[in-house]
This record gives sequence, C-alpha cells and structure tokens, in this order.
Amino acid sequence: MKTFWRVLKKKSTEEFDSLPYISTFLTASLWAYYGLIKPDGFLIVTVNIFGISLQIFYLTIFLLFSPPNMRVRTTTLVAIFDVGFVGGTILTSYLLLHGNAQINIIGFICAVLNIMNCGSPLGITKKVVRSKSVEYMPFHLTFCIFVNSGVWTFYAVLVKDPFIGVTNLIGFLLGTMQLIIYAIYMNGSRSSKEDHSLLHEDLLPPPSNTTHSSSLIIC
Repeated sequence: MKTFWRVLKKKSTEEFDSLPYISTFLTASLWAYYGLIKPDGFLIVTVNIFGISLQIFYLTIFLLFSPPNMRVRTTTLVAIFDVGFVGGTILTSYLLLHGNAQINIIGFICAVLNIMNCGSPLGITKKVVRSKSVEYMPFHLTFCIFVNSGVWTFYAVLVKDPFIGVTNLIGFLLGTMQLIIYAIYMNGSRSSKEDHSLLHEDLLPPPSNTTHSSSLIIC
C-alpha cells in the first residue's frame, strides 16, 4: 500500500516493476483453486481470494500510471501467465484429472511456484554479504516471510498437507537464514543514501539494482 500510495501521488510507477504482482496473482490464483478442490480447504481459499483481490487492485493502478512500454510489457505478461497459464492449468485439470490426482497435480504445481518465489530473496542475501550492509534487505518483508512461513508450516503439519508444508518449511528456513544475516550485518556501513534505498523500503526495488519477488499468500 505504501508503494502504491507513492504511485498515486506521483501519478507514475517510476522504476517499479510489475513482475512481483503478476507472480503473486499467478500463485494466489492456483492456491485458491487448490483450496477449492481440496477437502476442508476453506482457509486456503479465503486467504488467497483476498490476495487475488489485492493484486487486481495493484495491477490496475500499475497499468493506469505506467509508461507505454511498461504497460505493454505488463499487459503481455498478465495475458500469458495470469490468464493463459492459470486458465489453461485449471481447465486442463478440471477436464482430464479427478479426485486425488487432480489435487496432487495442482498441489505440486503450486509447491514448485512457491519454492521459486521463496528462493528469490537469495539474490538480496548475497548482496548483503558482499556489501556487509543491510541497505538492500527490507527487514519487515523478511520478517513477515519468516513468520508467515512458520505459521503455514505448523498448519500443514496439523492438516497433513505436504504441498503446503514442504514449501513453507523451505520459506521458513530461508527466512531464518536471512534474519541471521540481517542481525550480523545490521550495524554495517550504509554505502548509499540515494533515493532508490526508499524503493527497497517499499518492498520493490528498481529492476536495475536487484529483483525481489513479493511475498506470497502461502509462503
């Protein structure tokens, strides 16, 4: 919300990238579908429908205030991944798969996507170690991923869901590692005070520096 309040005030997306919102929409949509076909998946459905609603809001604002080249890129990626891939996956599984096979295939796809997104902060972690500065690591996002992954891991153990459990356990371990690294380098020198440091605090760095996918609803 902080990021998009800035976009609304400046009426420009500046150097922000739409990819994290496209990625989150993709994974949240498939997790919501997973919750629909899985028995007792009400919590999974509700939290991800909320996530989908937020991403639609964010992407709408992004398209309204982004420059023409970014608008074309965003529209293309939304059409390919959020409409084409999500729609094709849901339609194929609905027509060709049934019962446990349908649940397992969709759960596996969601798990793979989650692991990819949970691993995306490793690029920032490497940068922190090299620079010995946490300037490029947004603490609140890192902490939220840590807590969120831990809670969903515990939930997965209770309901015996390996797809949610494995992916969030990985997210929890990565979050723990990042917090340890943050604690080690939090008193290190800050090499730059340029405006782009604010972009990192807003959770979305410009693509020219480093890419950090936004946190998932279930990761």
